[in-house]
Amino acid sequence: MTTKPKNSYSNVISINPDVNSYVNSTSGLLTNIKTPSFNKETFYISYLSTKYFITARIDISKNISDEDIEDAITNKVYDELALDQAVVYQIKFIEVFTENDNENRYFYLFIIDPLILDNLYKETINKVKYIDVIIPSPLLLRSLYVNEIIESSSAHCFVYFQETDAFVTIYNKKEFLYTKSINYSFSEMYERFCELYGEKVEYDDFINFLLTEDLKDTKSDYKKYIIKLYKEILLNVSEVLTYVKRAYEIESIEHLYIGTEIPIKIKFDEIAEFEMDIESSEFLFDYGFKTDNHVSQLHSLMHIYTSLDENEKYECNFSPFHRPPKFFKRKSGQFLIFTLIAFIISFAYPISYLSLSYAKTLEYNLLEMEYTEVHNDKNKRETIINAKELDKNKINKLVKKEEDNYNSKKSTLIKIHDIKVNYPMKAKLLSILIKDMRKYNVSLESLSYFELGDKKQFIFNLVSLKNKNITNFIKYLTKEYKGKYTFYTENINYNDSHKKYFCILKVNLL
Repeated sequence: MTTKPKNSYSNVISINPDVNSYVNSTSGLLTNIKTPSFNKETFYISYLSTKYFITARIDISKNISDEDIEDAITNKVYDELALDQAVVYQIKFIEVFTENDNENRYFYLFIIDPLILDNLYKETINKVKYIDVIIPSPLLLRSLYVNEIIESSSAHCFVYFQETDAFVTIYNKKEFLYTKSINYSFSEMYERFCELYGEKVEYDDFINFLLTEDLKDTKSDYKKYIIKLYKEILLNVSEVLTYVKRAYEIESIEHLYIGTEIPIKIKFDEIAEFEMDIESSEFLFDYGFKTDNHVSQLHSLMHIYTSLDENEKYECNFSPFHRPPKFFKRKSGQFLIFTLIAFIISFAYPISYLSLSYAKTLEYNLLEMEYTEVHNDKNKRETIINAKELDKNKINKLVKKEEDNYNSKKSTLIKIHDIKVNYPMKAKLLSILIKDMRKYNVSLESLSYFELGDKKQFIFNLVSLKNKNITNFIKYLTKEYKGKYTFYTENINYNDSHKKYFCILKVNLL
């Protein structure tokens, strides 16, 4: 069934700002266009790639009223994420519902520097003047559930590769849960492939291989390096899924959808299903549109998005390029209307006098009401800030306690490791040297061991009936264990009372 935008516009143009690609939809037909033109009857929509915004998940007490939520979130974000106070970030959020917490509400945040928007759409806005919606790309996926293109409510993972970005997004129970940008856009894949291949290849050759070659049939020497690259990507995706399942208490991911901005021939989903043991398929759906040529999935999703009711969409519009309001809502329009009214009133002085008096009284009352409201709001915020400061101090104490516990356990493990590694090594050395002493008829009177910094040293007190035995033994050690230990002795002394030769041998472990 063909979807149509639920608005008064005659057509929709979707915009990919990263590569300046545009797709127009008219009467259910999607068409790639090179350059869009401005038309008041056209609805303009675009998306933001995940690489441009900061994402975070925070909790807010359920005691905070809805009208104070935005301020509470903004204050907490600047504090917890250590954002630059000099930058007025655009912060949008959607609520993520949880079943096990009766005290807090959870929100997923999308944060972006406004300068990024200005630079990203600088070229496009000169052509179309307005952009009605700019939405984070992961939120477009909800259209698949609303339109019942995906009917299951289990946990699904979507992996999408573009020329300049790649992202992993998780939906659970048909609602957005988590997203993350990964460093495997096609341009980044190309750089990594060249590292694995061992030499620089042309980017066009790499992309052409993806577009035309099937890994099952190709004889290109690129094959094994592409497979190695894909396994590396899937390992990264697997790490993201492991984190999500642990952090959000999800037992399993039911299905993995893999999509690409360009129509590559390699069946990435088949490799994913084999490597990750998750049912996988290509990111290809029946969107209800006709197309003359290849249209990327995100372009199709943008056109589906325009057909949704307002209560079916995530309220997360980053567009600063809004259309001007209707004439009577503009300041200039309001000025002209008030001027006309004032001109009419000037002909009826008594009425105007009374009107002005009433207006001043009304203005005073409104200002007094506004002051009361602002004052109450100020008191509420001060209360919230003080409560959060107390929470912060409690958390800092808990963190300090955990750090001390961690350092204690770390110290214990280091000692255990030192015992496991060093003691067997010392015993082995003693065993070897004592065997060598027997060969040269040298006896061990006593030994000692000490460490000073990185220096580790054994001291052997040797004894023998002949001076030559000790001399030959030391020569043998110096030659046999060169590079492993250093041997040092000052002299060999003869003891008349014992009729034996004594020597102090020092052995340094390298």
